[in-house]
Amino acid sequence: MPRHDGRTPTQTRPIKFTRWFTVHAPGSVLVEFGRTKVLCTCMYEDAVPPWLRAANFKKPEDQREGWLTAEYGMLPGSTHTRKSRDKGGKVDGRGVEIQRLIGRAVRAIIDTKLIGERTLWLDCDVLQADGGTRCASVTGAYVALWDCLLRMKDEGKLKYWPLIDSVAAVSVGIVDGQAVLDLDYEEDFKAETDMNVVMTGKGRFVEVQGTAEEHSFPREQLNQLIDLATQGISEIAALQHAILNA
Repeated sequence: MPRHDGRTPTQTRPIKFTRWFTVHAPGSVLVEFGRTKVLCTCMYEDAVPPWLRAANFKKPEDQREGWLTAEYGMLPGSTHTRKSRDKGGKVDGRGVEIQRLIGRAVRAIIDTKLIGERTLWLDCDVLQADGGTRCASVTGAYVALWDCLLRMKDEGKLKYWPLIDSVAAVSVGIVDGQAVLDLDYEEDFKAETDMNVVMTGKGRFVEVQGTAEEHSFPREQLNQLIDLATQGISEIAALQHAILNA
């Protein structure tokens, strides 16, 4: 049965990457999953958090590690009703959860020992939300990181390429009794089960977040959703590869 937007159950929304979307960040991309639009930027600084600096102090200089962290936010006009800005350094609970997810996802595919004693900052700002903002953020963060690392390489700040894989994410769910890929807001709102899956380009899992909204679901349905997500992420990883090697 076709979905409300005409897609088949196994189709993602149109996905688009616009690299170097801003001028100042070494890596930046506007990632679009249908009507969901997220600006992902990556910048670096020649410093690490105090806890890591203390640990590095005990190591030889050539063994000191760097760090990667992420922040996520939704702009006030990104949703149907105005979303208040985070104030006083406070981030809402959902935002904290998502930025930790982004950080974990990207740290899974980078060797921080190879970036020197530096911090990589990933910022994911939702310009327009229509479901799947965390998945778009993870997917775009990888592209922004790649371009930032390229800049660092060109500037002679990297001796070795630190990425060991790619990473992307997609949502899946049960809507009207049917397993579907890449839910938009309308589908996510009425989903009986929804799940966010983060995987590497080599097909390894980083994170699986699944919830039954009204009724429990069987193992067979879980397997079906995982298979659908695996297919979708494989397609997204191919798009990432194509845009980064264009």
